[in-house]
Amino acid sequence: MATGAELSTRLVAVASSISLLASSSNCLPLFFTIPRSESGLLRCRFSFRSLLFYRRPLLRFVDTSYGDRGRFYFSAMSSSFSSLSAYEEELAAAKKAASLASHLCQKVQKSIMHSDVQSKADKSPVTVADYGSQALVSLVLKMELPSRSFSLMAEEDSGDLRKDGAQVTLKRITELVNETLTADGTYNLSLSEEDVLDAIDSGKSEGGPYGRHWVLDPIDGTKGFLRGDQYAIALAMLDEGNVVLGILACPNLPLTPIRSTSKNSSESKVGCLFSATIGSGTIMESLDGSTSTKVHISTVEEPADASFFESFEAAHSMHDLSSSIAQKLGVQAPPVRIDSQAKYGALARGDGAIYLRFPHKGYREKIWDHAAGFIVVSEAGGVVSDASGNALDFSKGRYLDVDSGIVCTNKKLMPLLLSAVQESLKEQSSFL
Repeated sequence: MATGAELSTRLVAVASSISLLASSSNCLPLFFTIPRSESGLLRCRFSFRSLLFYRRPLLRFVDTSYGDRGRFYFSAMSSSFSSLSAYEEELAAAKKAASLASHLCQKVQKSIMHSDVQSKADKSPVTVADYGSQALVSLVLKMELPSRSFSLMAEEDSGDLRKDGAQVTLKRITELVNETLTADGTYNLSLSEEDVLDAIDSGKSEGGPYGRHWVLDPIDGTKGFLRGDQYAIALAMLDEGNVVLGILACPNLPLTPIRSTSKNSSESKVGCLFSATIGSGTIMESLDGSTSTKVHISTVEEPADASFFESFEAAHSMHDLSSSIAQKLGVQAPPVRIDSQAKYGALARGDGAIYLRFPHKGYREKIWDHAAGFIVVSEAGGVVSDASGNALDFSKGRYLDVDSGIVCTNKKLMPLLLSAVQESLKEQSSFL
């Protein structure tokens, strides 16, 4: 195994080889993977600061994940820009897009009607807000970042809206998008129905390990949305296959912690926006922008003191398996069941200590169901892996292939959690 000095020497050599590239950019993110046996570390982040002004870069090691291979993040910045995020403009655009989409969704949820709901091919509900949210996010990102190449992986396409009989729905979506943009006051334009259809269809990218790609779930938790409960607008950005930015807009999530033992007061202020960029931590703001605070995952170390999140819908995750895992860990609190990636946001701010997701056999995870939540939790100090402890790989396109399920917790609890997960999975398989 390489010693710390040997590893630093190698990394300095790498930094020297990229100094010419760094000199042409204020901020240069670089990614590659080093085997754990080589580095002696788990997933780490190094900040190469002031390459333009120092002969040798300064290294900062931060353990941010758990798995057999550590992915190292390099951020090269000049001293005059070292306090700025490498993705500052993208973050601002993403926050604006998600906020506007939230306003549209809130308006629809308040006046939801039967005509606002269609059926997807997989029989799950999709709403006018789903399409409108995707169109808005696509349009705002393009307008706010006009000089950037644009690639978006998103859940919806306009196929159903182009069919006979969808004219009323399409008209309603177009009206909502235009109303939302007009109310914001930033943009002076009027979109046609075809403009909206084209914006929705901008989300057909296949992603992959090269370049930058936006990842969007326009409404994560459509069943929660239709019940008037939790949902999220989940937007992330990949750079060379790595999640480097994430936004979770959660219009119905209280700003105060949610608890398993009681319903939140109807007087609790709701509407949270979580944002995270690689190396900058996780911020929670109110959707109206009146409050902002840096959040951190729970520091609970004893399983008996922990509580856990799981999906509200039993169809989305195996509650019996989660119960078995919790029992083996010694978790005493009942599960907190809520819809959508709002769970990731609640976990990131310490409302609970564990999140368990074990879809039924045959289900294949989609990238947009986890990308934003992944970085929101990771930057809050949490660990996200599959059931075997492998890091999640977002570089494979629109799907996320994982072993059995996804688990999240803090670094202290993760080894115990993975042990309980494996034991429960073995027991489950023995009964099949």
